[in-house]
Amino acid sequence: MQAHEIMISDVYTVKESDTVGAVIAKFIAHRISGVPVINHNNKIVGYISDGDIMRYIGTHEHRIFDSLYYFTVIKDDEEFPERIKLLLDLKVLKIAQSKVIKVSWDEEVENIAAILGKKKIKKLPVERNGVLVGIISRGDVIRYCFKDLLQGFDH
Repeated sequence: MQAHEIMISDVYTVKESDTVGAVIAKFIAHRISGVPVINHNNKIVGYISDGDIMRYIGTHEHRIFDSLYYFTVIKDDEEFPERIKLLLDLKVLKIAQSKVIKVSWDEEVENIAAILGKKKIKKLPVERNGVLVGIISRGDVIRYCFKDLLQGFDH
């Protein structure tokens, strides 16, 4: 079985020119947690997830510089409410992952399962000829692999 046989073709996406606020609105409206970032040619240029947003708004560690005579603590300048407000107007590519793990539309499901597990990611964009054509989640792989085997099992 190949990616194109189990992928979701109707993919929610954001444009590289969108703000993080627009991304968050899409997450809330569609109850999703990540989307590919595409350019005007529908090519994948990034991926943004709820994890990227959490890393931005979460507590940032203080940096401590220690020298021979003194040490300095450099604090995060922005408080939590300020980081949340600032985040909304940022361009999506400022916090999105630019190195996107993706698969070809003819990739085997067994390999997709291995990638999702080893890389500890939830979704994989699927492309054909360099263009986004679908997305596959862990749940899609589990449904495909086990739905026939579980018929007759009591839930």
